[in-house]
Amino acid sequence: MTYKTLLFDIDDTLLDFQAAEKQALVSLFEHLKLPLSAENYAYYHELNAHLWQQFERGQITKPELLVRRFSGLFEHMGNTELDGGEVELQYRHYLSLGHQQMPNATKLLANLSQQHQLYVVTNGVAKTQERRLSEADFNRYFQQVFISEQIGAQKPEPAFFEHVAGAIEDFDKDKALVIGDSLSSDIKGANGFGLDSVWFNPTHKANDGVAKPTYEIDQLLELESIVA
Repeated sequence: MTYKTLLFDIDDTLLDFQAAEKQALVSLFEHLKLPLSAENYAYYHELNAHLWQQFERGQITKPELLVRRFSGLFEHMGNTELDGGEVELQYRHYLSLGHQQMPNATKLLANLSQQHQLYVVTNGVAKTQERRLSEADFNRYFQQVFISEQIGAQKPEPAFFEHVAGAIEDFDKDKALVIGDSLSSDIKGANGFGLDSVWFNPTHKANDGVAKPTYEIDQLLELESIVA
C-alpha cells in the first residue's frame, strides 16, 4: 500500500501536549499567585481529558469545555472567587507558548514531506494550535491545516473528514492515512470515514476497544516504513 496523503494529529503526536499543559498551568498559577499542588494538577489533567472526550462525542460544545475545565478545578479547590472563563483566556495564552516536539518529529516531517502530501487534522483551539505550529517551525511541511473550530465539525465526526477530503485536490481514500495518538478521536474518526490509520502509542496503552487502528507504532520514525 502506497500512501500519498498523510493526515497528522498535533497534540501528543507531533507536539508534546503533556509538557505544554504542565508548563502553561505552572505559569498560570504563578500569575494568579496560587500554589499548584500535584493533586490539583492531576485533577485538572483528568477533568480536561474527560471533557475533551465529551466534546468528541458531541455531548458538550467547545466553549462549554473551555470554561468548565477551570470552573470545575476551582470548585474542587474550594475557590469560588475566580471566573473560569477569564482564567481560560489567560491559560490559553500560556498554552500557545508550548511547542515542545515529540522525539524525531521534525526529522519525520522533513523526510516525509519530500514524497508525500502532509496535512494537520486537529480539534484544538485554532489560535493556540496555529501559534504552536508556527513556533515549532512545522508550517513549512504542511499543505494545509484543518482545525475543527474553523470547520464546524470535530474528529471523530464523519463531517470533519468529509470537509478535509473535499478540500484536498484528488483526494483518494485508499491513499490517505490518519496518524494520531487518540483512539476515540483520530482512529475512530478514520474508521468511520473508511480511512487507514496509525495509532501512535509510545506509552503502550491498552486498546480499550473504542476503535481499531490499521497500524500501531511507539516511535514516530516507524511511520516511514509504513508509508514507503
